[in-house]
Amino acid sequence: MEINTMSMIDEQLIDLMKRYQLSFNHKRHSEFNNENDILMNAFGISPELKRQNPQYWGRELGMLWQLLVINSCSHLEAFKPALKIGNDEPCDLRIDQYAIDTKYRVGSGDSGTLKKFRLYANLLKEQGYEPVVLFLREDNLIHAERAFSDWIIYKGQESFDFIKQISGYDLKNFLEQAAFQYQIIR
Repeated sequence: MEINTMSMIDEQLIDLMKRYQLSFNHKRHSEFNNENDILMNAFGISPELKRQNPQYWGRELGMLWQLLVINSCSHLEAFKPALKIGNDEPCDLRIDQYAIDTKYRVGSGDSGTLKKFRLYANLLKEQGYEPVVLFLREDNLIHAERAFSDWIIYKGQESFDFIKQISGYDLKNFLEQAAFQYQIIR
């Protein structure tokens, strides 16, 4: 390889490294990453513990959020489970005209997942449903709000208000009462 070619490659790689350095320097983690949420409080999960394995906690708390919402609504006569279209389940539950999906939060690296939601909104609308997404956490939603632009989006308190409106059940009150009642013992 010629010295000129190596030098050119070096320059390109140095430029690439500098661009990423700048990007990393400007990356700010949301202040919410240092805060508890209502589900974390129920188990006494500290932000420090959650940061040790964020994917695990995000996945588990997300599944719990889904199950809490489903169980808060399953007593309704209008309740239907997740809709299956082919191999996809574009929502977690259905009530009347609403096809509801639950999300604990959405990470910025979930671009593949986010793209699916544009498709899912269309699939649900074709079935006659209004797509609704219920986010528990309100951090890092900038990417999600674009991906869910065809959905009715509720986040944080709005999600709890919607659940109470359609089910009559005050899930937020239940979770507030559950604070530190299910402590993790290690």
